[in-house]
Amino acid sequence: MATVRIAICGDESVGKSSLLTSLVKDTFVTSRIQPVLPPITLPPSLGTPENVTTTIVDTSALPQERNNLRKEVRKCNVILLVYSDHYSYERVALFWMPYFRSLGVNVPVVLCANKSDLSSTGTSTAQVVEEEMLPVMAEFKEIDSCIRTSAREHHNVNEVFFLCQKAVTHPIAPIYDSKESNLKPAAVEALKRVFYLCDKDQDGLLSDKEIHDFQIKCFDKPLSDADLASIKRSISRERSFSARDDKQGIDIDGFLLLNKMFAEKGRHETIWIILRKFQYSDSCSLKETFVRPKFDVPAFASAELSPAGYRFMVDLFLLHDKDNDGGLSDSELANLFAPTPGVPASWVDSAFPSCTVRNEAGYITLQGWLAQWSMTTFEEPKRTLEYLAYLGFESQDGKGTTSALKITKARKRRNRPGRVERNVFLCYVLGAAQSGKSALLNGFLNRPFSSTYHPTIKPQTAVNSVELQGGKQCYLILEELGELEPAILENQAKLDACDLLCYTYDSSDPDSFAHIVDLRQRYPALNALPSVYTALKADQDRAVQRTEVQPDVYCEGLKMAKPLHVSVSWASISEFFVHLAECATYPSQAFPRSDEEAVDRTALYIALGATVCAGAAFAWVWKRNMMGDR
Repeated sequence: MATVRIAICGDESVGKSSLLTSLVKDTFVTSRIQPVLPPITLPPSLGTPENVTTTIVDTSALPQERNNLRKEVRKCNVILLVYSDHYSYERVALFWMPYFRSLGVNVPVVLCANKSDLSSTGTSTAQVVEEEMLPVMAEFKEIDSCIRTSAREHHNVNEVFFLCQKAVTHPIAPIYDSKESNLKPAAVEALKRVFYLCDKDQDGLLSDKEIHDFQIKCFDKPLSDADLASIKRSISRERSFSARDDKQGIDIDGFLLLNKMFAEKGRHETIWIILRKFQYSDSCSLKETFVRPKFDVPAFASAELSPAGYRFMVDLFLLHDKDNDGGLSDSELANLFAPTPGVPASWVDSAFPSCTVRNEAGYITLQGWLAQWSMTTFEEPKRTLEYLAYLGFESQDGKGTTSALKITKARKRRNRPGRVERNVFLCYVLGAAQSGKSALLNGFLNRPFSSTYHPTIKPQTAVNSVELQGGKQCYLILEELGELEPAILENQAKLDACDLLCYTYDSSDPDSFAHIVDLRQRYPALNALPSVYTALKADQDRAVQRTEVQPDVYCEGLKMAKPLHVSVSWASISEFFVHLAECATYPSQAFPRSDEEAVDRTALYIALGATVCAGAAFAWVWKRNMMGDR
């Protein structure tokens, strides 16, 4: 529950204590009251806006009370500055506002012209505002709002304290620039995101149904047809065109204009109700706890999209594929990422969208879209949570964006038989330069083979879905390490994240396999990872490798399967990727073992089993004989 602390300041005899007494007693007290009243606390039930407790502190302007005044001003959330005549009005600009600035306080000020019942006959509130208040507000931006009151007539007494509360709970400064008479850029960006999320069909207009849904979401009550028509007329009048132009719905400009009108009419609390319903803080930025919720992945476990997360990503793709061509064009992709900071930085680093599946036009497909987010969730789960927040994921269980993710069961002893309980796997592709690693990654993404050689400097990534035997689908991330290979292979955390190593060599190059032998000698930690040995460019003449032992013999010495001979130009290359995925799923079948074989206890287990069975049979026969003797 929020707390608002109000400090009432102003010259002596301007009616500060009378305003406070009139608020509490709900009537003007004619008897003499003490010069400075003790602090008063109002619980939420006494007409305060929203769920706030309000503490109101009376102060004195006497010089001997200056220390206490300074202390209270520094403790408060808002200052109610009261004047009642020309002298006290002049003191607002000459003393009080400079004094507040000298204390270094950064709180809103509500300017109050009290004793309006004593004003000259014929002086209207509009005239007071125009001639007295607006010039001071223009000079001192700290002044949030102004109001004319009378404690004697109980005129605007409740309203002045309501303005003070509202200045704290619904501050105007972050959302509206009175000098420019316009919404501030941060508020505009926030409202644009709100519009985007409420425009469920992404047609650029809020239909009547979408406006009704928006009204219920933000204000918990329906909008009548008459009120909706009135809103449309107000927008049309402000834009100087016929209301018929809003017949199909309200566009983004109209939505922003409507909120600007709220701010100009002092209804900025309406804007704050909207922004806070969509998780915005007082700085018009999304709340940190909403964008970055607590989500920890245990050691040896990983994060994946849950069924709800995949559903959301599928719906998002289909919604923005306006031409139904099965791919997101540059403009469709830009529209999709409009409410976010843009394409994630890690995607840019991995040369998105070339790192995943695209159609013939070069646009990311649904398969590639899901693969890309699967990889992002695997590598940066908190980044996925951040973008789920920006893009408007709404959970059904009240857990927020974290319900779009799930944590897999931790895998530790990978050399034991059994399935790894995860659906996204990371495979490092290792091998000598020009062994065909990049071509392998391109083949994984169904791209045509190119004989042009381009050395890999930065790490390259390819992610795609793979269908295992039995129809189960998983996502495989192939990563070529480039010049970062030594740094990554020396990093134990990077190796722990890896599910499989794919050692590659050019079967037509006699010097290619030596790189694999050298890698395994230089980085002993690689022996602890499942591995697959691959002879690439199998469509070319095989060369004898210039190593002490040939690849087949080398793998036999490790009691590993012989290298698979594949070529990215063969149609069967897809079966190789299925093999990689199955080895990642069942790592024990690709786990490098030491030269010492584990003792084969199969015969012993069989003998023990036979002994146990014989003993059981003997006991059963003996028991039957005993029963027969009876």
